[in-house]
Amino acid sequence: YEGSSVQSFQFYLEHSGEHEAILQCVHNILPGEFKRIGAGKSSLDVLGVGSGGGEIDAQMLTLLQSTFPAVPITADIVEGSSQLTDNFKALVAKTTNLQTIPFAWYIMHSEDYERQVKEKGDIKTFDFIHMIQMIYYVDNLADTIKFYHSLLKNNGRLMIINEAANGGWDTLWKTYKKDLCVDTIQEYRSSGEVIACLKNQGLKYEEHVIPNSFDITECFNPSSQTGKRLLNYMTANDNFYQSFSPEIRAGMLELLRNKCSTEKDGRVLFNSNMNCILVYA
Repeated sequence: YEGSSVQSFQFYLEHSGEHEAILQCVHNILPGEFKRIGAGKSSLDVLGVGSGGGEIDAQMLTLLQSTFPAVPITADIVEGSSQLTDNFKALVAKTTNLQTIPFAWYIMHSEDYERQVKEKGDIKTFDFIHMIQMIYYVDNLADTIKFYHSLLKNNGRLMIINEAANGGWDTLWKTYKKDLCVDTIQEYRSSGEVIACLKNQGLKYEEHVIPNSFDITECFNPSSQTGKRLLNYMTANDNFYQSFSPEIRAGMLELLRNKCSTEKDGRVLFNSNMNCILVYA
């Protein structure tokens, strides 16, 4: 995410309520998890992979600090976008409690971080690793999960949050796979693929549904700027109306209305449920 992609992403966040839904889940689940993870430890190390602008990281780190006020915490951040990393650094600079945490920044893709760690051979391990809405961008899902799981300390947790199986995103992206999986996302993955991977590797996990939906009524009004911008983001495209043939566009819009959403009081609400998967060390 750089330039116009960052703006598109921010626009989507403002309209979708996604961060609020994730934060509600984080505040429900993580206090108990953090107590278990940190019990008896003299320091805590956190790794964020694909942390974006850090809005959710800041809340999780604050929660961890309040659970263990006397325990020093470190945070390593892997994020491919230099623009979003700058946003995260600016957030740290104005958040007093985060200034006590030493941050290590890795502006690179997940695979490059993995390569660097393996080449250096001096492997840092972590108590809590999180990957929120980023597994769509990795080359090999099984290898990625295996690598990050191998970095967990005793009693640590790997938290993966992504779109729920059979939700709106899953339906849209799998139905129109050959039209959509052409650029940054080569293979769309929902929580179904993640769980299949975890089972395959014999890893213990638990899952929590994060309910979310957002209003896409404007997407069905061709002259609406909001609708256009949402469609651009939802199809990972710069221009929905110019990028697809009229047949494909019509098919996508019909699918969005009838298979990916519910109608309530004349509004079309897109099912954007997510899953939070906690993988045990």
